[in-house]
Amino acid sequence: MSPHRSGQGHVRMPDAEFEALLARAAEEGAKRALADVGLDGTEAALDIRDLRSLLASIRFVRRTAMQTAVRMITTGVMLALLAGIALKLRIFGSAP
Repeated sequence: MSPHRSGQGHVRMPDAEFEALLARAAEEGAKRALADVGLDGTEAALDIRDLRSLLASIRFVRRTAMQTAVRMITTGVMLALLAGIALKLRIFGSAP
């Protein structure tokens, strides 16, 4: 059976056949893309889960480091203010 052709030479095919062709092409393209980055085979799902877990850990460490830095800066400012108040009020003896 020859494909149906329009007046301009275009090939016409049924929508269901076209959708099946697109689905097959998309699946083959996805498999090729995963193979290109080394995520093909039986352990691919485990590798992706490990990568996601690693990214979550990196985000957690970054957030914790920022919180720690803010706490240290805040503590340093508070200690400097208390030391200034103590010196101003001459709590630690007479000033020279």
